[in-house]
Formats: sequence, C-alpha cells, structure tokens
Amino acid sequence: MAADTLKSTTGAGGGAAAVRRLLLDNGALTALIVLLIAMSALSGDFLTTDNLLNVGVQAAVTAILAFGVTFVIVSAGIDLSVGSVAALSATVLAWSATSHGVPVVLAVVLAVATGIAAGLVNGFLIAYGKLPPFIATLAMLSVARGLSLVISEGSPIAFPDSVSHLGDTLGGWLPVPVLVMVVMGLIAAFVLGRTYIGRSMYAIGGNEEAARLSGLRVKKQKLAIYALSGVFAAAAGIVLASRLSSAQPQAADGYELDAIAAVVIGGASLAGGTGKASGTLIGALILAVLRNGLNLLSVSAFWQQVVIGVVIALAVLLDTVRRKAGATPVAAGTGSGGKGRQAVTYGLAAVVTVAVVGATSFLHGGSSSTSNPKIGLALSTLNNPFFVQIQSGAKAEAKKLGVDLTVTDAQNDASQQANQLQNFTSSGYDAIIVNPVDSDAAGPVVRAADKAKIPVVAVDRGVNKATTNTLVASDNVAGGELAAKTVAEKLGGTGKIVILQGQAGTSAARERAEGFAKGLEAFPGIQVLAQQPADFDRTKGLDVMSNLLQAHPDVQGVIAANDEMALGAIKALGSKAGKSVQVVGFDGTPDGLTAVTNGTLYASVAQQPSELGRIAVDNALKAFQGKKVAETVKVPVKVVTEENVAGFTG
Repeated sequence: MAADTLKSTTGAGGGAAAVRRLLLDNGALTALIVLLIAMSALSGDFLTTDNLLNVGVQAAVTAILAFGVTFVIVSAGIDLSVGSVAALSATVLAWSATSHGVPVVLAVVLAVATGIAAGLVNGFLIAYGKLPPFIATLAMLSVARGLSLVISEGSPIAFPDSVSHLGDTLGGWLPVPVLVMVVMGLIAAFVLGRTYIGRSMYAIGGNEEAARLSGLRVKKQKLAIYALSGVFAAAAGIVLASRLSSAQPQAADGYELDAIAAVVIGGASLAGGTGKASGTLIGALILAVLRNGLNLLSVSAFWQQVVIGVVIALAVLLDTVRRKAGATPVAAGTGSGGKGRQAVTYGLAAVVTVAVVGATSFLHGGSSSTSNPKIGLALSTLNNPFFVQIQSGAKAEAKKLGVDLTVTDAQNDASQQANQLQNFTSSGYDAIIVNPVDSDAAGPVVRAADKAKIPVVAVDRGVNKATTNTLVASDNVAGGELAAKTVAEKLGGTGKIVILQGQAGTSAARERAEGFAKGLEAFPGIQVLAQQPADFDRTKGLDVMSNLLQAHPDVQGVIAANDEMALGAIKALGSKAGKSVQVVGFDGTPDGLTAVTNGTLYASVAQQPSELGRIAVDNALKAFQGKKVAETVKVPVKVVTEENVAGFTG
C-alpha cells in the first residue's frame, strides 16, 4: 500500500518525542482510537457485536465511494459526481433487470459500464476540454441525478433478489457490505501501491507539468483515473440499493461530500500527491462511529451536523500541524521499511484499542437497564413543519406516559434512516416508531427489528414487505382527492390550474399526486396547465411558481402537495393569491393555517400531525406491553378553510 507514509525529520528526542511523532504521523488512526474509547465510555450500547457490525455496514457505502475519490484527490482533482453516479448505476441495474428482463449478470455489467462512462465523460471534459474538475464533475452530478429520475420516473425500482443478497449477512452475522468494503479497499490499495496508474496518480498530483515532461501521458491517465472513480461509485450504488432492496433515484444525495471528507480525514491532501486507501478507510470509519455514537447518545440530528463539521475541520488542522512539525511524505512506491513500520503501528493501535475499550466496558457492566421504556422515533425529516409537529405530539405523549423517547432525523435519506433504525435495533429499544423516507427501503431494517422481537409502529406512511404492529396514518390518496375537489369546487368546476408536486421518489409525493389525479377525474372542466416538482420546499415553491407564471399568466388555481410549497406559491402570486388565484395546500401546518386565516391560502388539507405523533407513541407503548393494538389507526384528514380554521388545533 502506498504513498503517504511519513518520515520524521527530527532526531531521536526520547520516548515522549517518539510518542508525539507517532500520534502526529497517524492522526486519523489516533482520532479513531479516541472516538472508540470515548463512545465505549459514554454508551453501554456501543460496545456490542451487533452495534460494531452496524458501524461497519454504515461505513461501507461511504468507504467504497471514498476509495474511488482517493484516486482523484491523490492526482490533485475532485469528483463531486460520485453520489449521483452511484444512484444512476443502481437505477440502470434495477430498470434493466426488472423492467426489461435483462439477465442479472448483464444488468450488473451495464451498471458498472454506466459508472465507467460517467467517469470517462468527467475525465474527457477535464483532460481534453480543459474544464476545472469542480465544474466538470458538478455538471455530471446534475446530469446523472436527472437521468436517474428520468429512467425511474421518480419512483423507486425493486432490486433483483439475486443482487439484493449483497445487503444480507453470511452465516447470519457477517454483513456482506462489510466484505465488499474490504475487497474494494484491497483493490484500491493495490492500484495505488502496485500499479503504473497508481504511481501516475501521485506523480500528477505532485507536479503535473513535471509528470508530463517526464513522458507521462497525463491526459490518458486522467481518463483512467476518473473512470476508476466511476467504477467504485457504481459498486457503492449497487451495495446501497441492495441494503434498501430498491434503487432509489434520490439515493446517495450528498454522499460525495462524505466521501471527500473521509479521504481528507484519512490524511490525503486536496493539493494532491498524498493519500492512501487505509487512511480513507479510517476516515470513513470515523464518520460512521461519530454518527452511530451520537445516535446512541440521543444527540440532536442538528447538533450531529455541527459535530461532524468540527471533526472534519480538526482533521485538516491536525494535518497542517503534522506537516509543520516536520513530517514529509515518502515518494509513492518507496520505503519498504516505512510499510513495515506502518503495519506495526496498526497492530499496536489495535492492541491498545482493545485493551482500553475492554476496560471501559466494565463501566457499563449489567447497568444498562432503565426504569422507563425506551422508544425510538425515526422521522424522515425535521426540515418540515409537518414532521416537527409529529415530533411535538410524540414528545408530549412520551412525557405524559413516562417513556424515554429518542428522535432521529433521516434528512430524507433512506440509507441514513436504515442506519438509524439499525442502531435502535442493536441497542435493544423496547419499541420503534418509523416515518419512512420510502416505504420499500424501510422494509429490510424493519424485518430485522421484527426478528429481534421489537414492536414497530409506522406513522404517516406504511412499510412494504415487512410486518408492523400498527400503521398510524392519514390517507394521502384520499387527502389528495379532497384537495382536488376543494379547488375544483371553488372554481365552479371549470378553470386552469397548476400542480406543485413533492420530492420525486418519495411515497408521500406519489400518493398525493395519485389523489390529485383521481379527484380531478370528476371535474372534466378543470384543465391542468402544468405539473412540476418543488421538493416540499417553500423556496423552491416560490421559484417554480414564478417560472410557471411566465408561461401561464392565466392560471386560476394551484394545488400544492404541502403547505410549504403552497406558501412559496402565494409569495410568487402576490396580490393574486386568494383573489384571482385560489391556492390549496396540504398538511395543516401553523404557517399554513395562518395563511388560511389571512385569506391568501384558500384551504389546507390538514392531517393533524400532532395527533399522529401522540397516537403513535401510545400504540408503541401498548405493543411493548403486549396489549392488543389495531392493525391500522386512521387519523381523519380535514379540509380547513377560513370558516373553520379557528376551531382547528392540528
């Protein structure tokens, strides 16, 4: 394995100096050891076999992506497209194998070829088109994500069963994603340390002009480097989709930042010339341990982002201190003594970690039980008032019933939610409440909770291909029909409307859109001028509505799949809102109800989110206590207008 082994330029200065040099030269490894010890001391649930395997599984996709990004960063480039390329590759596999009957082996080849093609385009634009890597890969990020949505039509595609086994375990305990991560890591290490292309990466990253003058075909090497990054992105996409049993068009959104962070935390320099596969693996493990441990400690999802940002900054700062202290990189492929010393260092670190972590585990021996039932609430997002109200209702009921409630925020990332649910299961929570990002993707982890005899309650959205004790929800399709009927009747059965759809790929967006279509079937006089997604976001609702007004200034009505988009549309409409243009929203959020009171929002189809949260906690506790609960608990939706808004509490 090559090339970032460091030599101290200082002389022997005693044992203290040697320890200091060891820590400086292995900053990422030191940070990982400190984290493991700290998490073991702070949480009695951290140091269990199941949880440590969870950490490995949760690191796998980021690590595989990061191995590919390591090639690029070592050569002084950057690749922002790997997350989108991973999603596109998985979508191509699922689409070709399930929708078009392509043999699975060939479908896998097509998925890998997709990754290679995306990488080659990146490399061509950078090497021959002279585009900065940031710009070229940013463009590919958008293109690949768009193609993924086009191919899947915005909906998840079931993954072939034969490939989905990549998300399973061997022997009932060893996760396959961890094995794939190790294999891909070994391949990355071999490429970096034992091949011509690997040595070329370091040469280009160290000094591109010198590499060119020495006879290296820099342009062709860059094509190969970005193609390799595409291969690893495709592999990561396949592993991720296997875990979720479906190809999600919005999967791996933002993962490129985690991959870059893992490479940098692992000791690589964004200036190029240094980096190694083992460091990248350590960086990915640091991010996974952080997220896992902070979840176990019930740290707010918002604070988790702050902590991770601080860790990334500290990692780069440590690298700066290390270099100023006199550590200098050895040239790629040299220093066999350095490799032996590195192996000894890793072995010593493993022994120290096991010894100290084992000692701290006695702090929690037999004392992990609490008097209050522990319930985990996994929400799809807390960046939306509707789900914030679900959380408020759940917390109020938990306090009333004497329940310890832990809330996590998946940030609309199905993979992140799978990780959070795994953490609840491995920590032995008494019950779990899940508001799925996607109903299909939540299935595998909910089945794991079922196997562990942990009752699961679904809220707002159901879970497919898994058993839940109860579903507490409003009917999104029925609500969509009500919204369509409300705006159509307000317009007297004839008129021109536009529809603002939710985030492509989410079950709520699909179900509400289905309801809108069903409801409008009864009103042939209503003409739908346009349907555009605005991602459940107020700002995007404003932008999309502003654009639609340019093409359709004669619009008379707007149906929005949530109140946030409706409020954005109202801002775009200005004085027309509530007068010449009638707007109907969805959810009954506080801001939406205020707009109804003010007359700018004609109506909101309210789901009473606080009630959803309250009932979910109540049913989760009953299920844990062995009491009978209904298979489905329907919370009725209600059309709230100016006439009845005063009596609605949400």
